[in-house]
Amino acid sequence: MEKGSMSNVIKGVAGGMIAGVAVGMAGKALIDSKPKMKKKANRAINTIGQFVDTAHYLFK
Repeated sequence: MEKGSMSNVIKGVAGGMIAGVAVGMAGKALIDSKPKMKKKANRAINTIGQFVDTAHYLFK
């Protein structure tokens, strides 16, 4: 893998994370008003965290 293409991958991952944070902040009011949705959101965040950990080991 070329050095430039790895840089593009990292930029893409960072962009995706920033977009995810923006969506999370926008939906915070909705999640806080509905406890069932908050529980589902916590599960989704946990799953994403596990995925990021797995991806971290793949790039080592």
